[in-house]
Formats: sequence, structure tokens, C-alpha cells
Amino acid sequence: MPFVHHHTPKRYVRQMRAVNALTDKYRKMSDEDLKAQTTLFREQLAAGKSLDAIKIPAFAVIREADRRVLGMFPFDVQVLGALVMQDGNVAEMKTGEGKTLTATLPMYLNGLSGSGNFLVTANEYLAYRDAQEMGKVYRWLGLTAVAGVAPAGGDPHDRDLKKIYQADIVYTTNSTLGFDYLMDNLSGTADEQFLQGFHFALLDEIDAVLLDSAQMPLVISGAPRVRSNLFGIADQVICLLREDIDFKRSNDHKKVWFTPSGIDHMEEYLGLDGLLTQKHRTLYRHLVLALKAHQTLTRDRDYVVDEDGVSLLDLSNGRKLAGMKLEAGLHQALEAKELVPVSNQTRTMASITFQNLFRMFSHLSGMTGTAMTDAAELQETYRLSVIAVPTNKPNQRVDLPDRLFFSTQAKLEHAVALVKDAYTKGRPVLVETGSVSLSNLFSRILLREEVPHNLLNARSAAKEALIVKEAGQPGAITVATSMAGRGTDIKLGKGVKELGGLLVVGTERMNSARVDNQLRGRAGRQGAPGETIFMVSIEDAILQEHGPKWLRRYRRRVAKAKAKHQPIPKVRYPITGHYRFKHLITKAQHNAERDDRQSRTQTLQYAEIMRVQRDTIYQTRKQIMTAPDLTDMLNSVFKMATRAFVTAHPQPTRSELADYVLNTIDNHLVVADSIDQNWHPDRPKETAPFLQQLMVDQLTKKLENIKEDQQLYFERMCLLKSLDNAWIDQVDMLQQLRQIATNRSTAQHDPLLEYLKDGRKSFAEMKETFARRAVQNLLLSELQFKADGSIDVTYP
Repeated sequence: MPFVHHHTPKRYVRQMRAVNALTDKYRKMSDEDLKAQTTLFREQLAAGKSLDAIKIPAFAVIREADRRVLGMFPFDVQVLGALVMQDGNVAEMKTGEGKTLTATLPMYLNGLSGSGNFLVTANEYLAYRDAQEMGKVYRWLGLTAVAGVAPAGGDPHDRDLKKIYQADIVYTTNSTLGFDYLMDNLSGTADEQFLQGFHFALLDEIDAVLLDSAQMPLVISGAPRVRSNLFGIADQVICLLREDIDFKRSNDHKKVWFTPSGIDHMEEYLGLDGLLTQKHRTLYRHLVLALKAHQTLTRDRDYVVDEDGVSLLDLSNGRKLAGMKLEAGLHQALEAKELVPVSNQTRTMASITFQNLFRMFSHLSGMTGTAMTDAAELQETYRLSVIAVPTNKPNQRVDLPDRLFFSTQAKLEHAVALVKDAYTKGRPVLVETGSVSLSNLFSRILLREEVPHNLLNARSAAKEALIVKEAGQPGAITVATSMAGRGTDIKLGKGVKELGGLLVVGTERMNSARVDNQLRGRAGRQGAPGETIFMVSIEDAILQEHGPKWLRRYRRRVAKAKAKHQPIPKVRYPITGHYRFKHLITKAQHNAERDDRQSRTQTLQYAEIMRVQRDTIYQTRKQIMTAPDLTDMLNSVFKMATRAFVTAHPQPTRSELADYVLNTIDNHLVVADSIDQNWHPDRPKETAPFLQQLMVDQLTKKLENIKEDQQLYFERMCLLKSLDNAWIDQVDMLQQLRQIATNRSTAQHDPLLEYLKDGRKSFAEMKETFARRAVQNLLLSELQFKADGSIDVTYP
């Protein structure tokens, strides 16, 4: 019996013992009998039993299958973790406790109910690897299990999406699933759709997905906008401005704004008056974007520049975010700053955040090594409780207190000395740096000191698994950006335990204690020895952005003393005393976490407004695509269009009416007779019914030429085309609005309320646009009848 933590709820310990009690029963079965259990469970589910009712025997079956197929028998604590997740919780299982194997239990159980079950991992390599390796056991038991991502180097467009999403179990990544969901809702016919609904999602490294990546919306871009040539000009102007005179930055360097004198200087440079007037609105927007690109985004921390142009980096692990761009022109401003060709600015066609994506699942759960620090937020945002699962063997890792230095230089020198010392003894070391640029710098220093090592950052993702695998061998030195979601075990080589296990050196504290804990968790896995230490200097980003005011003053004094070659001034606060210093970092982390949390809540609130509108539109699309008869919908579209006309023209003149009829309903001039005979200008209330009747008659005339089996398809295509175009404009509009709304917060307005009001207003306008375009598509499109019976439709 493993040592069971007193924090683990008793019910899970009881259920774990129940699973244990069935071990012998299934161990005695032949392979055929064990495989037959799947059919048995499926019959029980079909007869109305719940997943919960078959949970204990199903877990015992897959556990035995794991032993036979994979040669691994899940430990008691892994069964505990599986029970915790099946209940819709987050299982906090320390790194190295075998989360990959633990996941086979709930995945098998949910897979019994058919398609719609996903295991979501942090990167494509892991998703593909686990679908192959863990997939064996599901397939052996008679379930279908596939990878939702393309193999390394494969083309994502070559995937057979119908087949993938029909499988019982899909191993995929969060962004692949998100993009596929958006693509599924852009398809033209019900036959083209491939998603089978969202039933169960198990998120590996759930904190990285739901917290660290929460603010990155997934965006599908489409039709390019008119190419703007203002990015270059704006970039040149911004390079001439000076901080604190022309613009100011917030302490955390996340916000930046022009001062009145900055506006004057720019007007002078550009030779124009009234930069803030409506006339120069577009130019001013480009200047704001250029200022943001220069002052809030740092090369090799937020993005890298290589042969692909400007690629964003995932802050949590330093990997390149493939296919992701900053929205609303900021990406183009970055390209102008880095002097690479400015890409076309595209219109956003569809967008969703991970928060919204995963809140669509009826059953959500996850696992991670570190979630306790953010338990409150996971509970509040996703209704997920975090439950700590004990380790299989007691933890023997030693976490040494942080060491503080007065400068980054002193800190790095000390870290290098520590690494060299370990290297001479043959002890493996893992060094973590906070950014790609620092990892490169550290690597250069080690080369100068003639210490062989591996470098793991955004540029070495392909060799990642190999590098991590070797990181525990005697004398192996590995320099890496963040270790979140690296997902490969660091196994200790021969004789390493006697040297004290893996030594983990952090060269700075991250914004969240959770990310620090993820790094610590790389050492001392499965009861092995290990040691961790962080080197910190008062020049570190976290203390600069979130430290107390006295530290800023102290830093200035140190800088002055250095310039005059005087001894470093003593400070009233004994920061080198461990106690006071520990509080310094802890407080800075608390401040940083609070800011991040606020910013995530804000993203969620904005995304919620978008979600309501997106759900309405996708629901309407579904209706259009699946309805056997669209008469009712067409009538309501006609009503909406005529209502919009009547609202805009409560007392229409004859020419206004004729103009509307010609441009929307029938472009052949005989309409004049119809208006003269059936419309009375002195009875405005009859205008709407008159127009509706005209629309119905015109559609009937149009459909006379089309075969009956093609009529529904024609109506469907006309409606979908108009809905999609109107929605694309709306999504794009909301993206732009969001940028403006956040800037408004300085003007004593509640930006969220402004966004809600504007968003609602534009949604109402979007409905009218949709109705008008739909009527035009239905009634004014040109039809060409082909010899083979098909019809070419040219929309107006």
C-alpha cells in the first residue's frame, strides 16, 4: 500500500481499493475474455447504465490490459489520479508520476461511449507519440484511437478529418482542436462537417492550456484588407520619440501611451495639424501600433525573427507558436520594426479562445504537476476542483533557498561556476533561463568556459525529446527555456543518484510560482534524489516590473555608485538577509499573478460577448444546413429586410421605393408598373407587406427554372454565403472594437460596458446586412444552366 496522503478524499481511496479487489479476477482471464469485456461494457451502456456504474470494473480491465500490452501496471496512486479526473477534477500529480499511463484509464472508460473524447497535450510531437504508443492498448481492447495531428513533417491538410473525429479516442493538441472546430463551422454543407460533438476532454498540463495560453485567441484569417503603406512611416516616426518626454510606459511595461508633447512632436515631424481628429484616424492608429511594437514587445522574449519572418513565442515554454499572429495590425507593426517584409493584413474570419473552446465540453478534467497555486481561479472560471494525488514514493528532493545578487552579471557568473563544479564531478545539470536570448547568452558563456552542453529553446524543438531524454546522464549539461509541457522523462544515468541526483538551476524567478514549481519538479522524480536552486538578481524582470518602490530607488543608487566606482551603498532593508529577500520575490510574484489573473478574467469577459454571438450564428448555420424546408426561414429573412427598409424610410417616396426594388428584388425595369398598381404612398403601413409579396413572387419565378431537388441547395447556398460574409465582417469588427475599447479605459469609461454596447449594436446591424444580402443573393443572382444539368450561380 503506498503512503496515502491525508488530503486525498476518502471516497477515492475507497474506490481505488475496489479496483484493486478486481485485479485477480481479470488477471486470470485469457486475452480473448479480457478483450470481450469491451463489448460487455458497451452493451451495459446501451441498456442505460451510466459510465459511473461501470467505472470500477472498466478501470480494472484497462489496468490489466496496460500490463499485457504496454508492460506497465498502473500504481495505486495512478488509479487514484484516474478516479479524481473521471469525476471532473484536476489531478495534481507530480512530474514523473506517469501521467501518460494514468490517462489510459479515464480515456478507455469514456471511449466506450463512442466518439467525442479527446486527450489534449501541449505539443504535436507528444500527441502523435502517445496516440501511437498508448493507442495500442485501446486498439487491443477493440476501441478506435487515433492522432488528431499530422506526423512530424506531415501536412496537416492531408488528415482525414471524418475518420479522425469518428474515432472513440483522439489524441490532439489544443490549437489543432480549436482550428478544426472553427473550420468545421465554416463548411458549406452538412456532409463536409466532421466533428461529432464534444463529450469528454482530458487536458495534459491543464494549467498551461487554460491559464497560460488563455489569452491567445485562435484566429482563422481570410480575405486580405487593402494593403496599408502607413506601417513603415509610423515606424520611422516612433524611432524619433523619447521616453518620458513623448511617451510614457506603465511600471510593468505592458501599457504605453503618448504624452501631449509627443502628439505635438509627431504633428511637427509629419507636417500636419489635428493628428487626433477623425481625418487622421487611420494614421494615428498606425502610430499607436508602432509604439506598442517598439515598447511592449521584446525580440527573443516575445517573438523571434528567422526565415519565416516574425514568429510569436509561447511565453510558458519558449516554443514558436506556429500560424499565430498578433491581431488588428500589431503583427505588421512588428514586421516593420524588424525590417522584414510586411505581410498582408487579413480580415479575421473566425476566432475562439481556449477558455471558450473547453467550456463547451460536458465533461472536462485534467492533470498537471502544479495546479494548487491556481486552484481558486480554476474553480471560478471552469468549475474545476484541484485534488492533490500523493506520490508513489516519498519525495527526496532538496529545494535550496534562493541566492540573491546585485547584478545579472554576478548572478550568471555564479551560476556558471556552479555548473562547472557539477560538471567536474559528473553530475547532470538542468539550467533554466527566462527567455530565448538569455538561453543563447548562457550557452555562449559555457562554450567560452569549455563546458559541453545541449541547448533547448524555440529553435531546437525537433530534437527536443532526444535532448530531454539524455539530460539525466552523468556529466550532461542542458540549458533550456521553460520546461512546462516538455513531457519527456529525465531518467537518471548510472551513478548519478550517489552524486545527489539531477541539479536544477533556475537563473531567474518566473511571473508565476507555478512555473517555478514545474521546473523544480524535473528533479527528484519517483523518489529519486535531486536538488534545485534559483539564482536571482535585483535586476531581474520580475523585480523590475512588480517589485516595491524602494527597490527601484535602491537600484538607482547602486547604478550611481558603480558609475563613480564607489562601494555599493548599504540599504535600510537587509535584502541579502534571506527572510526579507524571500518576501521580496514572493510579493513580486503575487503582484504578477494578480495582474495575469485580472487580465485573464478580462479576456474571458470580452470573449463571453463574442461567444454569445458566435453560438447564435453557428446555431443558425446548422439550421440552414440541416433543415429539410427553408420556407419559414426565407419568410423571416424577407420580413427582416423589409423592416429594415421601412425603419430607414418611414415615408418612402416613389423613387426611393423603386431604387430599393431595383437594387434588391428585381433589376428588370417593369417594376414601375407594379409599384403604380399596388402601392399607395399615402398608406405607409402597407409598404412592408407590398415589398414582401414582391419578394415571394420573384423567388417563385426564380425557382420555376430550377429542378426541385436543386431548389433547396440553391436557397441554402444563398443564405449561407450571406450569413458567412456578414459574420466575417462582424468578427473583424469585434476585434477592432476590442482594441479601441481597451484604450478607452483611460477616459473614465468602463471599457467592457462600451464594448458590450457597441457589440450589441453592431450585431443588430449585422442581422440587417445578412437579410439584405440574402435577399439580393436569392433574387438577383444570375443562373447559367449547363448541359450536364448543373447550374452556375453568379451572385450580385
